[in-house]
Amino acid sequence: MDFDFSDDQEQLRDAVRKWVDKGYSFERRRAGVKAGGFSRDAFNEMAELGLCGLYVPEAFEGMGMGPVEAMVAMEELGRGLVLEPLAQSLIAGGVLDGYAPEALKSAWLPKIASGAALVVLAYQERAARYQLDICESKATPAPVEYTLTATKSIVPAGDQADAFIVPAMVNGKLALFLVERTAAGVSTRGYGTQDGSRAAELTLKDAPATLITLDGLTALEHAVDIGIAATCAEAVGVMDKTMVITAEYLNTRKQFGVLISSFQALRHRAADMKMQLELARSMSYYAALKLNAPAPERRAAMARAKYQLGNSMRFVGQQAVQLHGGIGVTDEYIVSHYFKKLTQMEMTFGDTLHHLGEVSNRMQDTAGVFA
Repeated sequence: MDFDFSDDQEQLRDAVRKWVDKGYSFERRRAGVKAGGFSRDAFNEMAELGLCGLYVPEAFEGMGMGPVEAMVAMEELGRGLVLEPLAQSLIAGGVLDGYAPEALKSAWLPKIASGAALVVLAYQERAARYQLDICESKATPAPVEYTLTATKSIVPAGDQADAFIVPAMVNGKLALFLVERTAAGVSTRGYGTQDGSRAAELTLKDAPATLITLDGLTALEHAVDIGIAATCAEAVGVMDKTMVITAEYLNTRKQFGVLISSFQALRHRAADMKMQLELARSMSYYAALKLNAPAPERRAAMARAKYQLGNSMRFVGQQAVQLHGGIGVTDEYIVSHYFKKLTQMEMTFGDTLHHLGEVSNRMQDTAGVFA
């Protein structure tokens, strides 16, 4: 199997890395956090690079690319701790292209690709605990389309988004809808999250909604799997940069008159961090390569990948703080922000314990030592 990236993929990586290095400095990120955790200007700059349209077909003014290109882009954004939720544009592009009727595609996909519209997935409910088939939201047929009554939590950039992809129950079956933020009956309450980005509580009261698909669970599982693959790739970028920062610190900090990088115990810790990073990288590749597989195979692969990434994120983040000492948890020092990002991502789209259960539930009779 060829694991080399194509010239186009390397050019994409180079373009995103240059933008992160030159256009998204740590100072700009700090200003973005103080301003609320979302910058439309930064989001538009990503759209100008074509990133919002990676999953949008060329027929709808997108890039028409796939999971590997998305992985490449998300890794580089992770290195810069970019606050703006590109993963949500990937989810919206993938879901609408794969499940929406043509009229809805024509209305929204070009706007998603250009960055003119930020469409985010609003699926989490208080009682669900990461289970996608648990949904208390209700959809009612109306003279034109449907109306939705729902409460969704931790919606990425929810009070800044232009529309939401919302699962709701119709006649006892889960369906997927698109709701515009400016529609009647829609209210949001925004707040900052642990890593400095932005989320919101979304409340819908008889809000007009457009049906995406009545096969909502299939589409929602696909949407979450796109999000898991994007999160895994972003986490690799975050961990990679965390390793770089930690190595630089070990090679400059002196104790007892010598560089602490000369201490064998600390070198072993750094080696263990590197091993966890490479395990995570390989599983991120695995997730990207399985994203277009049949649903049962894809779902199992995403659970495996997110479980390993969760373990790696926790280990790399905690070890980075330990190797830095007290400075590692100060707001002024950059590694603390990487640690907070990894901590939050470990719980995004299902935490490590949840995905361990998913891996277990999807094991076949032939799994394990008796295969």
